[in-house]
Amino acid sequence: MFPDSSSAAHAEPALLSDSLSVEDVRAIVARDRIDPWRAPDVSSGKGQSDENFPVGSVLFAPALRNHVHAYYDFARFSDDVTDSDQLTPEEKVARLDAMEDIVHGRAEAPDRKDARSAARVREMLLRTGLPFEVATDLLVAFREDAVKSRYGSQAELDRYCRYSANPVGRFLLGLHGESDRTFPASDALCTSLQILNHLQDCQKDLLLLKRSYVPLDLLVAQGLGVEAVLENTTSPSLRRVFDIMLDETDRLNGVALGLLRQVRDRRMRMYCGAVVKLAHLLTARLRVGDPLAERVALTKADFARAALAALGGWKN
Repeated sequence: MFPDSSSAAHAEPALLSDSLSVEDVRAIVARDRIDPWRAPDVSSGKGQSDENFPVGSVLFAPALRNHVHAYYDFARFSDDVTDSDQLTPEEKVARLDAMEDIVHGRAEAPDRKDARSAARVREMLLRTGLPFEVATDLLVAFREDAVKSRYGSQAELDRYCRYSANPVGRFLLGLHGESDRTFPASDALCTSLQILNHLQDCQKDLLLLKRSYVPLDLLVAQGLGVEAVLENTTSPSLRRVFDIMLDETDRLNGVALGLLRQVRDRRMRMYCGAVVKLAHLLTARLRVGDPLAERVALTKADFARAALAALGGWKN
């Protein structure tokens, strides 16, 4: 069901839009002997309530919830590293590599929250028998975020989502004993959710993180640059860019519907039904809402509709 998890860190994909690759930064880390734990812990304190979609869902069996929490904490602490304005790119890559070493058992975790999250996810993976890649693939994306700030095309963004989002779905499906035939639909859903989040936060990402996940080729085709998302409202040209991206999420959401037929575990099928419904609803909201003028978000009514969709998963 899963690829071999015994190998060392993945070879990092080439980066197309920025001058330094992850491997370039690693060379600087080695040259300057940067201690990954020298800089402070930069954990943000964000919790599961800060997420768009349910993380520690009551739909998960009680016996599995601690595993989900361990995975979420690892992802959150790792994401905090790459989003920190207190760390240099070299310090970020060094720390994320050190966290991967802990996951693989190549190093002991120092007594601090970020490192301990890596130790806990290792314990969880050993206990469940899930492949280490469901955790370490996330680090590929987080390291990329440390050095890369632009995406040239939708294909380039999709490759980023392959590491930043898709492992989450594969983790949850594996945890529930689902077969790898569910992975294509899950990957589609996770990529859709990631793109939707990028659209929601496109202005904030550029202002605070200096990153843009809006494909450059789409912007150029409309005579725009990344700074177009800094306006107070969305221009007609930028609206066309957003609509093209939403066309892609519509396509992905259609593929994701396959989960409702393929997932065998009833609780997981209910969860998938809810999240697929939320993805469709958020896509529709971003079609008519303006993410530059306000945060386009799901409503209580949307979550109620998702609950009904979850009940449909129970009956199937």
